[in-house]
Amino acid sequence: MKSIYYRIAGAVVIMTLFLITSCVKDLDTIPLDDDVLTSGKLYSDFANYEKVLAKVYAGLAVSGQQGPAGNNDLSGLDEGFGQYTRAYFYAQVLPTDEALLAWNDGNLRDYQEMDWSASNEFIFNMYSRIFYQISLCNEFLRESTEAKLSSRGFTAEQRNTINMYRHEARLLRALSYYHALDMFGSVPFVTENDPVGSFLPDQISRTGLFDYLETELKAIEDLLSAPGANEYGRVDQASAWMLLARMYLNAEVYGKGAKYTETITYAKKVIDAGYTLETNYGKLFMADNHTADGIIFAIPFDGVQTKTWGGPTFLVNAQVGGSMLPATFGIGGGWWGLRTRPQFVDKFPTDNSDGRKMFWTAGQNKSIADMFSFNDGYAVMKWKNVKSTGGAGVDGTFPDTDIPVFRLADAYLMYAEAVVRGGTGGSLSNAVNYVNAVRTRAYGNTSGNITQGDLTLSFLIDERGREFYFEGYRRTDLIRFGLFTGGSYIWEWKGGVQAGVATNAKYNLYPIPDADLGANPKLVQNSGY
Repeated sequence: MKSIYYRIAGAVVIMTLFLITSCVKDLDTIPLDDDVLTSGKLYSDFANYEKVLAKVYAGLAVSGQQGPAGNNDLSGLDEGFGQYTRAYFYAQVLPTDEALLAWNDGNLRDYQEMDWSASNEFIFNMYSRIFYQISLCNEFLRESTEAKLSSRGFTAEQRNTINMYRHEARLLRALSYYHALDMFGSVPFVTENDPVGSFLPDQISRTGLFDYLETELKAIEDLLSAPGANEYGRVDQASAWMLLARMYLNAEVYGKGAKYTETITYAKKVIDAGYTLETNYGKLFMADNHTADGIIFAIPFDGVQTKTWGGPTFLVNAQVGGSMLPATFGIGGGWWGLRTRPQFVDKFPTDNSDGRKMFWTAGQNKSIADMFSFNDGYAVMKWKNVKSTGGAGVDGTFPDTDIPVFRLADAYLMYAEAVVRGGTGGSLSNAVNYVNAVRTRAYGNTSGNITQGDLTLSFLIDERGREFYFEGYRRTDLIRFGLFTGGSYIWEWKGGVQAGVATNAKYNLYPIPDADLGANPKLVQNSGY
């Protein structure tokens, strides 16, 4: 077993769950078992706290209790489309220059044309998954207070263990609230201190949510396990530092003003924590990436125990089509879906000197005349269900590949960007060294190294694309650089036109879904929708 994620298997984990959004008529939670088990009975057994925490973690990996053939925890959502990381990929990658998808399901094309509305079902799916995850965390925190633990007769050692679980649940909640902050701005807000059941939550401002997350993360950073000391697949202090650094890097976008000095402070905490870069870039996205260096927090997957149509199953299978050989990727057949856009291809050198350039060109057109033809656009070969040592994962459909959430390379590049943007407490020479460490790994030598004069913002946005494509960074990065909407950067099919057109700035935020607005009169829609 690679992690706590798998210890939920076979356990009866029934929690009194209520979505914090008010659209319960559309998205009711599905009971996880037919047996009636009250929260009092569940939480009276010390062993169940770890199982419930496993369910909280597993909410990032799977969308239900029964695997891809079963139901989603949220009725009305497809098991695959409704999985957290797949929904996140759609929202963070498809609207950008990095990718588009050959499938014309529902309103999915709205993402890659950047012309969505508040009725888009895929946006509703992302929003719902975020707040379901938050509700899981809130419920665990309600049932693990010191008062409740004492009343249940747990020993001091047991209470200490459960308190560590609480810190992790708070960080996982902060991660999902960060996704809400970044994608939706001002959202409904509920913590464990609010009542359960049907009530209308208040809406918190974007700046107010930033302040809450900053306070929450600083409150728990010293309470979590030391960097690298926790079980694989669980969060620790470095996870909190990475999330804080990411928040501070984007603070101007979130209305909080420049916080680049703080970005440097927290990126440096991670850099100084003893992590090393994985020397083989490709291994970070292979079936044995749980052994790769430089991954600070990952969502584990396993071809037997964590099957889903989302996660790496989507990432690996959707990449493969055309003349590509599925066996090369450790799968039995491809889904003919994902490709990249020509403007993104051009960010790499024309030769193959940069080892991160993983494009399949045979039988593929670089330009995209038809969004729904797999052969239009170069295919991507980044995610694989094969091991760095040879051989495929245990299943030919469901990969063993884990999804990195925080990587050391991001700490390096956040530090460098914050220095260039004027943050104090760092140095330009260190920034160049960190960037060159990333590029030396990419090139296999120092031929791609840069000098201080090369370290510009325009270089950094491209370098972040080269390092993190197909990992869910791009939308946030482009917005921070002022390149996502408008006309300063155009790529094919931006705005629904092949040549690309300028788009409205309202698309820098996703709309609050119509279903939630209709159910909760306290909510105010984002501007322009």
